[in-house]
Amino acid sequence: MRREPQTAPAQTRWRRQVPPAVQAPSRPEAAEGPTAPVHRTGGLVVDCGTRRSSVHGRQLELTCMEFELIAHLAAHPDRVYTRRQLMELVWQQSPSGDMRTVDTHIARLRHKLGPEHRTMIRTVRQVGYALAPSPVAAVPATEG
Repeated sequence: MRREPQTAPAQTRWRRQVPPAVQAPSRPEAAEGPTAPVHRTGGLVVDCGTRRSSVHGRQLELTCMEFELIAHLAAHPDRVYTRRQLMELVWQQSPSGDMRTVDTHIARLRHKLGPEHRTMIRTVRQVGYALAPSPVAAVPATEG
């Protein structure tokens, strides 16, 4: 590589010594990557860029892990995840201990969604959880 005379400012000298593929962008707007996704499903909005979520316009106050959990479920509505999968994908750890923490976080999310929207998080018995695009109506027990 060709070196410039020492009279050039240090940053300019460095940029000319480093190949363009390695150089950092010079303008802040050039450093911005793709925008973070915003997931919308059944009145639920999860903005991964601002880390805010709302249901039918009402802001949800979520902890970091609650946000990660609902963001993951909202990114894949109707997909059923086991507790083990959620531990690996959301908590990013292999489930070696008590996986009831997933149940606890789901219960807290349902509480924060409120009574009219708590059924958005669907329990698939003996399997795991999924986010329904719209609240699931309670099915009355059949007689007989």
